[in-house]
Amino acid sequence: MAPVSDRIELLIDTFASVRSATTDICQPLEVEDYVIQTAVYMSPPRWHLGHTTWFFEMLLKSHLPGYEVYDERFLYLFNSYYDGFGKRIDRHRRGTFARPTVARVYDYRRAVDSAMSRLLQQIDSLPAADEIARTVRLGLEHEIQHQELLVYDIKHLLCDEYKPVRLHPLPAAAPIGGEVEIEGGIFRLGYDGGDFSYDNEQPAHRVFVLPFAIDRRPVTNEEFRAFVDDGGYSDYRWWLSEGWAKVRAEQWEAPLYWEQHDGLWFERGYRGLRELAANEPVTHVSFYEAAAYAKWAGKRLPTEAEWEMAACWDPIRGEKLKFPWGDEAPAEHHANLFENALWNPAPAGSFAAGESPSGCRQMIGDAWEWTMSDYAPYPGFKPQFDEYNDKWFINQKVLRGGSYATPRSHIRTTYRNFFHPDERWMVSGFRCARTIQAD
Repeated sequence: MAPVSDRIELLIDTFASVRSATTDICQPLEVEDYVIQTAVYMSPPRWHLGHTTWFFEMLLKSHLPGYEVYDERFLYLFNSYYDGFGKRIDRHRRGTFARPTVARVYDYRRAVDSAMSRLLQQIDSLPAADEIARTVRLGLEHEIQHQELLVYDIKHLLCDEYKPVRLHPLPAAAPIGGEVEIEGGIFRLGYDGGDFSYDNEQPAHRVFVLPFAIDRRPVTNEEFRAFVDDGGYSDYRWWLSEGWAKVRAEQWEAPLYWEQHDGLWFERGYRGLRELAANEPVTHVSFYEAAAYAKWAGKRLPTEAEWEMAACWDPIRGEKLKFPWGDEAPAEHHANLFENALWNPAPAGSFAAGESPSGCRQMIGDAWEWTMSDYAPYPGFKPQFDEYNDKWFINQKVLRGGSYATPRSHIRTTYRNFFHPDERWMVSGFRCARTIQAD
């Protein structure tokens, strides 16, 4: 067999690293933990392990000569939302079946990994080499997304019972406040680099941004608690109509994972049940809650164009910068991402080395930040991946920036995450903005 090219050798190494990282997240789990589904919006760890393997098995079916499907039942159990691959189990029923056992799912992963190794070794000799390599890369990015979802789902499943393999201490508080004013103007929104990006980040296109101000750091627990203490969850004036209906229907009184004991607010997380940390970014809030707070505070949420401009536009150079901004400090000093092993937002104002050219901090990492923008295609959008992004262009809002559960290789300032406005199980926070009236 001919030696593999440099690009395929890199793909082989990345494949092994990504697949290993998924099982590392699951390593502290007991066998009983793998199969429980605690809410309709979360998935059991066993399902994540099976689904991310199913994704690569679909590739093997199409491109590895002689490949035989591991188990026909898995095609149904581990499909997520891909209609093109046949019937699938409903999302809310992913925790309702006893078999396959967890051990058999791990056997499934090993079998598919072995077959993928054979495929990767011969990609360069196959007619569809470029298409296969591109789909493998998509599959790896897809699995990285599920690694972050695993962090969300394990938190809902076990919360303070799960003990991460690595848990580093949180940095000291670095209090900063205020806002920065950005002149606005013509801005090129979206991704136009040469590396991987999702099709929903393209094409980069020009937009006009009015002058605006944006908070230097995310809204904190202390600030959001003032909204709660002021009766924010019982005052319809701050809420969008659908948000107010959700508050009443679900009887929301505070962000998810907040608990009140003897008049004090506590928060459950991977560091246990702790008294609410005043200076940490508020997380696990829906778009409705973020928008209500912003209105209460006399501000609004930023658009995604404003957010991206504040995150990477350098007015001195007159260009967008790629994160990190060229600072020679170690990567972990720029942002709180999964490799930092904090498993929690860092105090607001941390990571001075990662301050954006405009003067904002923590725009990358810690918590995905809600914007006021609808999740819709950019002008000139052309889908590159079947059934991956474009089918979701309806009734969702854009979030930007990544969280403490996002691996560093996966995030960009142009990355567009999206969720329904009532969802708050993910690591979601926000910062406020306001329009500066132009003369």
